Amino acid sequence: MVYQVENAAKVYKEHRKAGRTDRRWVNRTVLALGMTSLFTDVSAEMITAVLPLYLVFGLHLSPLVFGVVDGVYTGATALVRLLGGYWADRARRHKEVAVVGYGLSTLTRLGMLLVGNVWAALAALMLVDRLGKGIRTAPRDAMISLATPRTQWGAAFGVHRSLDMAGAMAGPVLTFAVLAVAPGAYDAVFVVSFCAGLIGLGFIVLYVPRPPQQPSVGTGQAVSLRAAFGLVRKPGVTGLLVAATLLALTTLGDAFIYLTLQDRLKFNVGLFPLLYVATALIFMLLAVPVGRLADRVGRGRVFVGGYVALLGVYGVLLLSGTTLSAIAALVLLGGYYAATDGVLMALVGESLPDELRGSGMALITTATSLARLASSVLFGLLWTVVDVQTALTVFAAGLLVAMIIATVLLRRRAEVRDVDVVG
Repeated sequence: MVYQVENAAKVYKEHRKAGRTDRRWVNRTVLALGMTSLFTDVSAEMITAVLPLYLVFGLHLSPLVFGVVDGVYTGATALVRLLGGYWADRARRHKEVAVVGYGLSTLTRLGMLLVGNVWAALAALMLVDRLGKGIRTAPRDAMISLATPRTQWGAAFGVHRSLDMAGAMAGPVLTFAVLAVAPGAYDAVFVVSFCAGLIGLGFIVLYVPRPPQQPSVGTGQAVSLRAAFGLVRKPGVTGLLVAATLLALTTLGDAFIYLTLQDRLKFNVGLFPLLYVATALIFMLLAVPVGRLADRVGRGRVFVGGYVALLGVYGVLLLSGTTLSAIAALVLLGGYYAATDGVLMALVGESLPDELRGSGMALITTATSLARLASSVLFGLLWTVVDVQTALTVFAAGLLVAMIIATVLLRRRAEVRDVDVVG
């Protein structure tokens, strides 16, 4: 992780010394936002990595109830993403809106020190944390795209996601370290988590420049709710929105994949948080090279390829129950994230005017978040009413159908864009 940050910083310094004026995929905005996300994810993952264990093994919730809780936790940011994206576009204050989101999440860590073990209060704080994430996501991604040449978006988002996943990987490890030194000292975990969040907030406040406020070279349309929602009817956005939503409807959340692995292998539940670490490590290592590959061979191809990897995860869970198969599932899951997370934002950015960049990205993430909420509830219902094997089979079949439809839609989208360019 340190090597990647130092190497990226070295490339940026050499670029500045050479006196070039073009924006590069490794620039001040991308690096500073990456460091913000790194420390924010350290803060968040210190707490959330053990959430499935607490709910399922501690409170003995059924898979259906856990599916509802996990879905609400995942989908809580959905509508707020629209607010954050539109607010940033309308006010032309992408940085300031993102700071509000990061600030809300950081304050929740301090709140956890004050509420003790009152579950209702802790749940409310976690909801506020998710709301903060929803507010900041679209403005942050818009700043990355506005600071980077269009042809290098995949690589830029790859750098950011790589640093983001470094934090996701470090968070659970740091939690283990804190509790190893002071067993049962959850207050200490909250203090360290708050400090990490505060460092992340400092990076965006001090080191992220505001995007230049230049007249749009796109449509030139005014920023309004009507214009924002009107993006749904844009040919380049509609197909991608439908494709991403269908794929998200058949995508299992990480927690369910890890719970299925635990059900298959019966390993010590104390090792459960390390599954998050392994996935984050693969994501971190692959994000930049996969992002650059997407810029070269086509973002749509790499995006669908990511779901091929996810289908492989389902296949592994269905057909095998060995330690080696579990490792394969984690590698494929990390590859799925590397090929879809940042690449999706680069894909939608191709069809958005500068003045509605945040709103358009928020539309996509809102739709996929709501679809993931429905997915979690449906999988939990199938697991509870029937069994996990049947639930996995249904989702694997659904994902295969969604991939076929998405491939057709993205191919048509590419053809329309090519016609527009030629015209």
